[in-house]
This record gives sequence, C-alpha cells and structure tokens, in this order.
Amino acid sequence: MKKKPFVTLEQVKEMVKKYPTPFHIYDEKGIRENARRLKEAFSWNPGFHEYFAVKATPNPYLMKILKEEGIGADCSSYTELLLAEKVGLHGQNIMFSSNVTPAKDFELAAKLDAIINFDDITHIDFYEKIAPFKEVMCCRFNPGGKFQIHNTIMDSPQDAKYGMTRPQLTQAFLKLKEKGVKQIGIHSFLASNTVTNEYYPTLARLLFQVAAELQKETGVKIPFINLSGGVGVAYRPEQEPNDIFAIGEGVKKAYQEVLVPAGMGDVAIFTELGRFMLAPYGHLIAQAIHEKHTYKEYIGLDACAANLMRPAMYGAYHEITVLGKEEELCSQVYDITGGLCENNDKFAVDRKLPKIEIGDYICIHDTGAHGFSMGYNYNGKLRSAELLLCEDGSVKQIRRAETAEDYFATLDFDALEEK
Repeated sequence: MKKKPFVTLEQVKEMVKKYPTPFHIYDEKGIRENARRLKEAFSWNPGFHEYFAVKATPNPYLMKILKEEGIGADCSSYTELLLAEKVGLHGQNIMFSSNVTPAKDFELAAKLDAIINFDDITHIDFYEKIAPFKEVMCCRFNPGGKFQIHNTIMDSPQDAKYGMTRPQLTQAFLKLKEKGVKQIGIHSFLASNTVTNEYYPTLARLLFQVAAELQKETGVKIPFINLSGGVGVAYRPEQEPNDIFAIGEGVKKAYQEVLVPAGMGDVAIFTELGRFMLAPYGHLIAQAIHEKHTYKEYIGLDACAANLMRPAMYGAYHEITVLGKEEELCSQVYDITGGLCENNDKFAVDRKLPKIEIGDYICIHDTGAHGFSMGYNYNGKLRSAELLLCEDGSVKQIRRAETAEDYFATLDFDALEEK
C-alpha cells in the first residue's frame, strides 16, 4: 500500500508562493495524536515519562508542541540543553545522556538540574570537579555481546561505545552512593530503528532483572528505568508499523513478572523516542528541475543530501510521492538525485514512479526525524526552511532558509586580508 502524504499538491502550490522549495514540513495534528497514543500505551505506569530525543529534530517550536503534551527533552549536548531551557524545560523534565562529555556540558546540565546519565564510570570523577552531585542521577548500561530477539540479532552492544559493563555498573552505584547520591536510575540503548513489537519488552525484561540485582547488591533505590529510543518506524510501505499499545502491554507484562515480585512496583518507566515521535509527521518537499537520459533515467531535484542525508549515508529507503499523481500508474524507473558533487547523492535508486515532468513537486516521506537535523553545507549548499502545518490548516515558518550571508557569517576574511 502506498503512503499518503499529509499535504496535497494544491496546498504545496500555495506554500511555494511564500516559501520556495525545498523545505521540510511537519504535521502538528499528527504529532499531537501520536504523543497522546504513546502516553495512553504506558498509562499503566503512573511515573511514565517520555523525553523527546532532541537530536532527531532540534526545533524549539516542535519541542514546545511536545512540551504541551507533557513530554520532556532528551539532550546530548550543550546546545540541545540550551534549546530545552529556551522552551521552558528544566529539572526532571530534562534527561542529559551524552558521551565523551565536555566539562561545560555537564556544568549546564547541573545548572538546569537535569537528570544526568553517566555514560562511563570515569565520568563520575570528572563530573565531581565540575558540579555537586544531585540526589537523583543515572547510569548507562551496556550488556555486551549480541542483542537478539528470538533468533534474530538486532545489534551488537559489544561494539558500541556507549555505556558501562555490568561489573562497572555496580561499582558506579557504590561510588555515587558514597558521594551522597540517594537514587540512581538505569538507562540502556541496544538497537536502532527496530520495527518489531518485541524490542522494548525484551530490553525491559533485561533491565528489570539488572535493576532488581543492583538494588539488592548496593541498597540504592532505583526510581526509574529508561528504555531510551530504538522503537522505529516503517519507512517501507510494505512494512508493518510498530503497535505502541502492544509494546506498552509487553513492557507491562515484564514489569509485573520481574519488578513487582522484587518489591519494585513503584519504578517509573522512561522513554527517549525521537524517530517514533516525529519521523512519519515530516516531509521533504522538493521540485523536479532537471531530467537526464543516459545509461539510466534520472530526475534531478532542487533538494540534495544536504537536506536529507539518510539515503546517501545509509542507503536508507524513503517513500516518494509525485504530488498530484498519487493515483497514476508507476510506469517509469528513475534514480532521484540531488545536485551535490557526490555520486551517492540519490534519494532513490531504480524507483518505480509515475512519469515525472519538470516542475512536478515531489514529497519524500518520513523525514520528521534525522532529516533536517543531519543537514550540512557541503558544496556550499544552504539548509532549507522548516514549516509547520498547524492543526487549523494554516502554515507557519518555524525556521527560515539559510542565506549566503549565513554561510559566510563565521568567516572574517576582510580582516584576514588586512593583515
């Protein structure tokens, strides 16, 4: 089944009168409805809290929408912390999970009273020179080995740079306890963009067992367990999307079977979803500006990998709709490309689509997360605008497009010449 865009050709034609392509656009209605589904799926846990992964789409307008839905921020850098502060988030509404962390990042996280998640046991001594310890802190766990569900290997934690070993986790808890920390949460991220309802329940059961052991070993109260991200989206139309209600029920079952018997039925469940929260509610809208007929058939867009890097970087699939031709037969096979001086600057390879004419508007689906945020300026390409399709049907610019002046703003070339 084809994916249906949340904007029509007629809407886009109106938008481009004011905002030229390419641009990313986000669907406020879809974002809010999805946030409410997530919260309902975990409503069985009174302490449940979602911390939106700011890295996925670092735009304060979108963060504000999520804040209005009761969602906090998962930050991993100084500037992401600043964004969270700007939208009025502070204290336990911010989770700071970083690695190879600069001192100034820890300093700001402490100032905002964020929950600080230590990625490595050596970070504890490093942090002590920067800021006082809080009553509630967190440690990141890496179980090593292969992470698998049934007989399917999902990822290889042993190769990941994140988190502490199991013995280090015990040492970190005891070390933090000595320094006056009263409660310590556990965090772990073991796989990315999983499209299976079993990922979170399997991860949860592992973390719940570790939590029960740790609380017994160290005597430290564990107030929350953070399942981090990893719940993905169905980028391909033939994929079955994750069912967040089935996922919530699976985590509940593990909770009741492991934590409740261990006397830990008051532990809160945290999540840090980015892709799941926003990816389906973003499109990259571009225009076909060139066609080329050589050994293959090419359609060149006014967008490029600088606007959406995932296909070039990972060979990632994104569904493409030719707006206004949704019902037409996919009779042509194209490579859909951008204009970078890199052969991997392709949004699609050998993709069956309706016949595309110069001037047609193209909708690239599922760009609401890790789309704009991964943009860059190679070849002097400028980042696009970001727009919001509001619930009332109006369109608002939430980030203007970059200009050449922005590109050169960090250079002091005239001053250099004078020397």
